[in-house]
Amino acid sequence: MTATDPSLPADQQLRKRLVELTRNLILIPSTADRPDEIDRCMEFVINHVENAGAVTVHRYREGNAPACVLLPRAIAAPKVLLLAHLDIVSLPDSAPYRSVVRDERIYGPGAGDMKGELAILLEVFRAIHERCPGVSVGLAVTSDEERGGAHGTRFLFEDAGLRCGAAIVPDSGAVNEIAVEEKGALHLRIRVEGKAGHGSRPWLADNPLDRIVTAQNKIRARFDTLKSGRDHWHPTCTFTLIHTSNQVANRIAESAEVVCDIRFPFPFTVEQMLSVVRDCLDENMRLEPSVAAEPTVLDPDPLYLAVTEELTGKPVNLIREHGGSDARFIAKYGIPVIMTRPLVGNLHTYDEWIDIPTMEILYRIYETYLLRKLGMS
Repeated sequence: MTATDPSLPADQQLRKRLVELTRNLILIPSTADRPDEIDRCMEFVINHVENAGAVTVHRYREGNAPACVLLPRAIAAPKVLLLAHLDIVSLPDSAPYRSVVRDERIYGPGAGDMKGELAILLEVFRAIHERCPGVSVGLAVTSDEERGGAHGTRFLFEDAGLRCGAAIVPDSGAVNEIAVEEKGALHLRIRVEGKAGHGSRPWLADNPLDRIVTAQNKIRARFDTLKSGRDHWHPTCTFTLIHTSNQVANRIAESAEVVCDIRFPFPFTVEQMLSVVRDCLDENMRLEPSVAAEPTVLDPDPLYLAVTEELTGKPVNLIREHGGSDARFIAKYGIPVIMTRPLVGNLHTYDEWIDIPTMEILYRIYETYLLRKLGMS
């Protein structure tokens, strides 16, 4: 647990706790290729809050991805559930999992996605339960959001039967920007079999790279026809990986594959996007989806919007996000989902950051919202 310095004013104590907790979380490289570190980070999280009032820790492990749900005793479906993920994207082995505080920001791997937001939820959960033990607020922490969330949030809601009255998922938006729509996501691997040969005699081979490039050009042209408007609120397709088994310059490989990341808004569907890609492929090409998520339309709690406007003195903007999140697994059950977070930047890079002043104001917004939602103020 992060220590509190009683000699500091309350606002400075809060800042100190949030900064120290975020930096401690960043020190743990909780990436998918380090399962032991994910387990260590989960234990750190549980140790920080398990003694906060009358709560029970429920542990899960699905697909070797640990998750925990902390619930007030005798309450299976809390009025409000706080949800975060502790996994972060992998960086090259040379990347230091350290942080630095500079210019009112915390810089470090995972600072903004989402070790800083996790720190806020841990602190507000602990404070609320210490103030009123048994209050109807739950906390869920998963460890596979960056891989699609199938073994985390999807499992908790679809298989374990977790439910709540409303959910806070600080994985999108900003303090005065509440996300109400997210694009769907489709990750596809396109594989082509050919015939190997020597680079000096290409006519004797069937080069799979040539066919991959032809397919890519067809797919790009097809997605160009789906463009509309000026804010990119239309389907997009980005090629992110290309691979062959070949290791030398003068050999034609026998197979090749390309991975594409497709994002699409409502009312487009996964099946429509698959159909678009299939129409651009040869009959001998294989299409393998690894992530398939429909677009999400969210319904935030009006009380939260009112509290945000009151505490910031600024209007709330309802925004659309091009990325996706675990919120889709919750919204499908008709549960209002609040998606907002502090100012963040350079996500998934070496110098990822989170803004400290907006961490503090978001903590106050969450705290005030919870107290009013639960009739405690």
